[in-house]
Amino acid sequence: MLNQTDDAHLIVFGRYPRVGMTKTRLIPALGPAGAAALQKRLTEKTVATARQAALRIGARLVFCHGGGNAQQLYRWLGGKPIRYQAQATGDLGRRMHLAMKHAFDGGARRVVLVGTDIPGLTTDTLEKAFIALHENDLVFGPSTDGGYWLVGMTKPENIFDGIVWSRPDVLEKSLALARKKGMTPHMLEPLNDLDTPDDLAREKSDYHVPPPYLSVIIPAYNEARQMPRTLAAAASPDVEIIVSDGGSTDRTVQIAKSLGARIVSGRRGRAGQQNRGAAAARGEVLLFLHADTRLPRNYVDHVFETLMDRRTRLGAFRFATDIHTPAMRCLSFCTNLRAGWLSLPYGDQGLFLRQRDFDAVGGFPDVPIAEDLYLVRRMGRRGRIAMAPAAAVTSGRRWQRLGPMRTTMINAILAAGILAGVTPGRLAPLYRLPSNKANP
Repeated sequence: MLNQTDDAHLIVFGRYPRVGMTKTRLIPALGPAGAAALQKRLTEKTVATARQAALRIGARLVFCHGGGNAQQLYRWLGGKPIRYQAQATGDLGRRMHLAMKHAFDGGARRVVLVGTDIPGLTTDTLEKAFIALHENDLVFGPSTDGGYWLVGMTKPENIFDGIVWSRPDVLEKSLALARKKGMTPHMLEPLNDLDTPDDLAREKSDYHVPPPYLSVIIPAYNEARQMPRTLAAAASPDVEIIVSDGGSTDRTVQIAKSLGARIVSGRRGRAGQQNRGAAAARGEVLLFLHADTRLPRNYVDHVFETLMDRRTRLGAFRFATDIHTPAMRCLSFCTNLRAGWLSLPYGDQGLFLRQRDFDAVGGFPDVPIAEDLYLVRRMGRRGRIAMAPAAAVTSGRRWQRLGPMRTTMINAILAAGILAGVTPGRLAPLYRLPSNKANP
């Protein structure tokens, strides 16, 4: 391993993933969030590979990004040895040229720029690119579609002008410009990139992840009246909806099926119902939603952005109800303060997390009440609990039956008892009141 110098600069040229704005040509195959998630995985893999190569070569590592700010990028990819630099404006060629020129202006003598959509990229390949620049003034990593996934130079020449980047003659055009400038190119081995559904079909790897990005899991028992609004708010091309029924005797199941939800059935009990739903889920992210809670608009975007922070293990939405009295507005305000300050959101805020993290803690514990609090506490020991900026709206029916003050007191006693180590079985009678029997 060499010490870092200004002689060699390795630029990873990529984007901060945004739902619906990243890998747009793959949206028909993967959905908006699925395409953004693929870009996220590819970028993380590229940065990890580049980080290893930079340490071995002694190169300065720069992530030249479109979108995102320094704080978002640090939360996503981390800090040293990587440095962050925003891309310039203009077409791809202008942005690449200015990124490389900036490196040369900073004292670099060998600059390699690599894209983020090459699953076959290795540390050895990046090292070969820098070695080639000892004897050549230009190196290309050609892609199989006629473009290139890597370019390296020993001087800041512009070989990108006038190129139409979506055409199959991109490499040919850049080579012609390079020859006019008297540059001697070296060619690395061709690699596949992932830009279109056809590219995805050819790539037999973990990157070919079919939709959905997100599985919404709804435990239900006799929730026929709530289902239409809840399912309508949750519908999204990036989402599968799973209703985990606990033996409903009304039309809950029929309504859920008619609105496109998958049904899993079993014994009544919210913890078990949610675990059964998770076992049937195909999404890389799970969102547990109460049957009387409506998700906010563009909620998938909020889930995706919240989980962009590599430290976050569980997220939730802000709390609101469909009752707009002063007392309920005060309750919502206090609930959000508690959830934020104590990192203790409740299940009626829509808990979401990566499926691998849910599996790692064994799912919800088999307890009669407050399974949400137990899960949140487990995840809090593993990382950060984060609040999305939008609110999920929960029916105020329980507060109407019992009254806001009484319901709030019961919830506070339950939370305090659980935090103090009181067994759920002893606390359950407080929650299982006769007027609340509709809840699983």
